[in-house]
Amino acid sequence: MRAGNRFEGQYFSGGGDAEYLHLLDIARRMFDPDPEFQNLPMLYTPQWNGFVEGPTWNAWWIQNSYGTTYCALPFLLEPYVTFLQNAQDLWFEQMGDGKTVRPFQMGERRFDWVPPDGCLCDAAAPGWFVAKQGDGRVDIHDWGMEFTAAGLLMQAELLLIGRDPEALARYLPKLERCAEFVESRRDPTNNLFLAGPAGNLLAPSYAGWKRPDGTYGMAYLAGLSITYIAALDRLIELEKLAGDARKARLYAGRRERARKGLTLLTTEEGYFIKSLDPDGTRHGVYGAPKHGYFESSPNHDAICFRVVDDAQAQRIYAMIASIPGLRPYDFIIPNYPSLDDMYTEPEGLWAFGTWVNGGHWSTCEARMIMAYYRLGQHEDARRSMKRLLDFARRFRLDNPLVKFGSDVYQPAEPINITYDAFGPPAAMVRGLFEYLYRADGLTLVPHIPAGVTELHQRFPVRFGKKRLYLSTMGQGRIRRVLVNGKDWQWHDEGSVFLPEDRTPEVAKIQIVLGDAKPARVPVPTAPMSAPAVLNEFAKTSAPAPLASLKERISTFARLLQRLDQAGLAQTYEAAHAQLILRQWLTIMKRAELQSTGKLAQLPEPSQTAADKSYVETLTKLCEGLEKVVDGYADSRLAEKRRIHEIWRLAKGR
Repeated sequence: MRAGNRFEGQYFSGGGDAEYLHLLDIARRMFDPDPEFQNLPMLYTPQWNGFVEGPTWNAWWIQNSYGTTYCALPFLLEPYVTFLQNAQDLWFEQMGDGKTVRPFQMGERRFDWVPPDGCLCDAAAPGWFVAKQGDGRVDIHDWGMEFTAAGLLMQAELLLIGRDPEALARYLPKLERCAEFVESRRDPTNNLFLAGPAGNLLAPSYAGWKRPDGTYGMAYLAGLSITYIAALDRLIELEKLAGDARKARLYAGRRERARKGLTLLTTEEGYFIKSLDPDGTRHGVYGAPKHGYFESSPNHDAICFRVVDDAQAQRIYAMIASIPGLRPYDFIIPNYPSLDDMYTEPEGLWAFGTWVNGGHWSTCEARMIMAYYRLGQHEDARRSMKRLLDFARRFRLDNPLVKFGSDVYQPAEPINITYDAFGPPAAMVRGLFEYLYRADGLTLVPHIPAGVTELHQRFPVRFGKKRLYLSTMGQGRIRRVLVNGKDWQWHDEGSVFLPEDRTPEVAKIQIVLGDAKPARVPVPTAPMSAPAVLNEFAKTSAPAPLASLKERISTFARLLQRLDQAGLAQTYEAAHAQLILRQWLTIMKRAELQSTGKLAQLPEPSQTAADKSYVETLTKLCEGLEKVVDGYADSRLAEKRRIHEIWRLAKGR
């Protein structure tokens, strides 16, 4: 709701630039059941009780999930945290050990790969682990080098935010193995990292070094250095959190040497090339007669993850802004102009503007938006989000986007949805405060758009078990900070530090900017309590076609009620049951909006498919929780057995 320069939304409210606040609210709405927009729960699969890339992509990819996951992690609550961890477990439970065969079938060809210890993958599903980029000339591909570094980063960030000692003990050894695998490719003579064909993140757009005899070998890949440095930033903090100062020092030394190596991949203008061949040939020097394209991902990632300082970040952005061809439709594309160093000709799927050679990927756009926020380029972020809404309003959240980011990859489908596409809205939210998690606390770096004079996040951000509600007043530098109404001393003009041992369990944080004065902070609107959701569910009556479905949902209402009464309302299982009820309420709300003409109709068959996707999501959520809780009957954990008993009673009424 907008009134003048005020905005009151479901997740954001404030004053000033009402349009920007509205875009933020829509961005956050897309991560919960919503009657108007495709949303994150639609990417749930009961197959592994977690997220899936999309209905036409039944697996979990590292490169595709990277931007979305990193940007959404601070505000994801249960059951989404469990869904995400279960998806990432597909990588970590099957990761390379140097002994186990991970077969891969491509047409009639079978590859019996034995990935090295610590090697992650392109994609995985139960019993399926693709340890190399699975498209293109797979026979010459390197292992998933930058995939491993990115997977390490995402899991480390998840652990830093969650701060769960049991999870840390479980995953830290795996992350150390990933780091050792990447480290095995360091050249000690220059502190750069070697990767062969398709060893990059947006693979297989990188062919490595084309030797004089026409074969392909390893070259020094800038993206691998940058992603590994960002991953080490987080691994160092995890080691500190675990109390291992020796390993923290070890990884800090490796990080500093990797930073020194990056100078060899930096141009005079301050941006990064794509790669350096062992014979000295540089790829990705914009304007050069050969290999004269600009490579986006190592550059926007270096800004996003603070691998470069502010001065170099500004120089990189200036270069991006000077090349209109990089953003022909507001979204960043991977390169401009066309790549001339792939191992195939730029035609068909490989043609410029279609796939990994100049097609658009929302996972990359998420990291680009984070770079925009860091540098105060909010108008770029605004244009990006508005462009995404062109697709979202048509239920066309596809990836990649072809024709340089202007059209969907699968137009024959009635609707499209992919996990990648949620990267830009996630970045719109995370970019506001950046959220730099460390072993000893959390640093907030406000990046508030110039036109927004008042901003309130009416939903919590995670910091371990703590929940943070953030507000800003005014514009400019930080002058004062209040936490739960009391002055907070840990801040300077550009950031706020929240020591873990001093931050309240529930913290309402108001950041006062410029010459503004503190104001009343509105009441949070999310998350809803279990009794509130149950009350809303009790008010609904199902139309005849959904009567049997409501009866099924009623079982989960009884489960949630009993869990709440048993003091288990904060468990994952209660959150999953609550999500089921909220999805039902969303279906009812969507029907109401349609009956009153408040939702624009899609052309057929898209309208029918869109409506069906809401019911399919609800059915999958039910199937998944039933499967999980039924499996608790013989659990070694007393709480799980107790939840199973409560579930048995809920089914028996």
